Amino acid sequence: MNRRCGKTLFFDQPPSVLGFAAVGGKRESEGPLADGFDLLETDTTFGEKSWERSESKMQALCAELTLQKSGVAAEELDLLFSGDLENQCTASNYTLRDLAVPFVGLYNACATMAEGLALAGCFVAGGLAKRAMAMTSSHFCAAERQFRFPLEYGGKRTPTSQWTATAAGGVVLGESGGPPYVRAVTFGQVTDYGIKDINNMGAAMAPAAVSTLLTFLRDSGEKTENFDRIFTGDLGMVGSALMEELCRREGIVLTNHDDCGLLLYDRGKQEVGAGGSGAGCSASVLCSHILPELRAGRMRRVLFIATGALMSPTTTLQKESIPGIAHLVLLESER
Repeated sequence: MNRRCGKTLFFDQPPSVLGFAAVGGKRESEGPLADGFDLLETDTTFGEKSWERSESKMQALCAELTLQKSGVAAEELDLLFSGDLENQCTASNYTLRDLAVPFVGLYNACATMAEGLALAGCFVAGGLAKRAMAMTSSHFCAAERQFRFPLEYGGKRTPTSQWTATAAGGVVLGESGGPPYVRAVTFGQVTDYGIKDINNMGAAMAPAAVSTLLTFLRDSGEKTENFDRIFTGDLGMVGSALMEELCRREGIVLTNHDDCGLLLYDRGKQEVGAGGSGAGCSASVLCSHILPELRAGRMRRVLFIATGALMSPTTTLQKESIPGIAHLVLLESER
């Protein structure tokens, strides 16, 4: 039976990852994880006339590849969970108008992939869906125009700012199949430490990552050293350092922590500020690096904790603080 312990859900018959795919743009093709992507397009317009249409095209390509690799036809999906950073999740909405499947639109900013994967896992483990898909994307140019300034403005970026990934990731879960498996999920709660700097989202999200991690450890009785890696996404350089400091204050020394925002790019060679961000960042790292490592057995147990900054362009102009959220998925290579 599935069971709930505190705020964490454990699956006795964990859903299987049937297939996954990652799609990226030019900067991602120049990063250290490029070889793990299924498709990299150096033309970040993806042949479209607007950045918003470009993101939808990228997400459609990701959906097609994910289904192909899963051996699942679109009509065999019971549910598809998808989200992005555009207002009203329009990238996902316009992608799904051409894909006739039941669609659940999500928004938890950069935490959307973990949210979608966790929800898909719940539906499959609970017997409410035989096959469910989670997919997330972001596009640097579309996000810059919405949250900061149009590219033509040429504004100088601060050292704490992060680079929104032009990337998408998709995962199909099923009742049975090979590794990896979704063993448990912890849905986080909104935290707010009063950070107001839109160019320092890592600091805004780090407390949420710590809160969700501590909740899972308390509910499961696990210790951080029980996992090959603990992946956050996307705290970047600033947020990762802050998370590790906050954990130390709780008596936890993280020696196996990696952040998707620091894995996707090479900060020494690429001008990405404090690292990567965006809903597509953790999604693409999950599908180009984490899941392949688990499937190959090079990692056995990992925690995937995607983090999101829940501001909007309006709240930013109103000088509101930036709430954070983090959701956790325990992935294992053995059933």
